[in-house]
Amino acid sequence: MGLTPRQAEILAFVEEYTRRHGYAPTLVEIAQRLSLSSVATVHKHISRLVEQGRLRHGRHARRELEVVPPAGARAARSVPLLGAVAAGRPIEPLPETEQLELPEGWLGRARTYALRVRGDSMIEEQIRDGDVVIVEERETARNGETVIALVDGEGVTVKRFRRDGGLIRLEPANHELTALVLPEERVRVQGVVIGVLRRL
Repeated sequence: MGLTPRQAEILAFVEEYTRRHGYAPTLVEIAQRLSLSSVATVHKHISRLVEQGRLRHGRHARRELEVVPPAGARAARSVPLLGAVAAGRPIEPLPETEQLELPEGWLGRARTYALRVRGDSMIEEQIRDGDVVIVEERETARNGETVIALVDGEGVTVKRFRRDGGLIRLEPANHELTALVLPEERVRVQGVVIGVLRRL
């Protein structure tokens, strides 16, 4: 069974915290880190991760949670958060400012990076303002895939991709908005969205 975005965040935080401090965070520390108001919610996610074999309990102290890496893989990998992408009109990307820790299963086959979403044009695909999208770097996409597209060499946007003859349709997932329809030479695919992280 795959991880939910929240479970992936918890797993990555437990692994990162343990690597830095030599012991796991408490449930309260996990709740504070992920801006969760209920420790019971954290406990529920931890229990699911234990059931799935991704975490295990230690035998002594309350801090004893251990990440169980997938067979033959590291538990988490750093990917760059490269800035913001518009779920609306294209905006200029920001320079790289930080790293995110993601479970191996969240990584694409090619270079993987993250972008923070600004705008609400993709809300019907559950990509909301403030979310972080996980992107596999690619220069091509299939019709219907959600892509990061560079428009006119300067503005970056997240939209559904559709090729229609010599035109590219960059379609929002918001019935109140219209698609961008551009000659293919004005659009350059930068990557395909393969995951979404959200703080509830």
